[in-house]
Amino acid sequence: MTTYQFFTTAWTWNSIGLSLVILSCVAYWLAFGRQGRPLYFAGAIVVFLLAMVSPLSALADGYVFSAHMVQHILLVLIVPALLLLSLPRSFSLGPPLTYFNHPLIGWIAGVGAMWLWHAPALCNAAATSRIVLAIQTTSLLIMGSVFWWQVLAPREAQRLSPPAGIVYLFTACTACSVLGIILTFAPVSICPVYQQPVDRLGILSIIRGDWGLTSDRDQQIGGLLMWVPMCAIYAAAILAQMARWHSSPQPEQSNA
Repeated sequence: MTTYQFFTTAWTWNSIGLSLVILSCVAYWLAFGRQGRPLYFAGAIVVFLLAMVSPLSALADGYVFSAHMVQHILLVLIVPALLLLSLPRSFSLGPPLTYFNHPLIGWIAGVGAMWLWHAPALCNAAATSRIVLAIQTTSLLIMGSVFWWQVLAPREAQRLSPPAGIVYLFTACTACSVLGIILTFAPVSICPVYQQPVDRLGILSIIRGDWGLTSDRDQQIGGLLMWVPMCAIYAAAILAQMARWHSSPQPEQSNA
């Protein structure tokens, strides 16, 4: 198999996944109709499919740790953010989901999504078990949504203030950078399953030979992906908070 053949044939379409996507689209339209912002929802669906059915998913399935990291970033940061942006501005959480409005819960969910699933036992299990992978995918989407709710809630009143949002995002970036540094420089593989992949698809010779991607280099790239591009997403969100802060009405100062 060549690299071209891999990228043109390693699409894992399945009836269950496609059915869920179609049902999600129908449910979104029935729930929100014209009140929603469907372009954001369509973007979330496209990114979700990229993460779960494209060759990226095949590489993340026990072959390439850095592909697994890209998949995590898409599922924790990109898809949930687009989903929240697609909601009508009148949407709000009702009891008992209002507990998720607390910023500490959101912060723990967003940071914990990356730290939790990179514990060696869980990381290995998700790469070798379809059931654990399904649990992982669902939890990443939920935890990412809880994280972003604090700064992207449809109603302005339910969002953190811009200064608090900046601190919230900066500390989350710092916490994930620490994990990225550990992954980059750790001498032992965080997810041992990626050290000696089981070559089910016959593509290991491409990865190791044509691409020159050793397991150690792969882990370093995965760490850098969490360290640099992931924090770039946080930085963009911080800039958005600064713009929101700048555009918010300033209290009038009374004349002395």
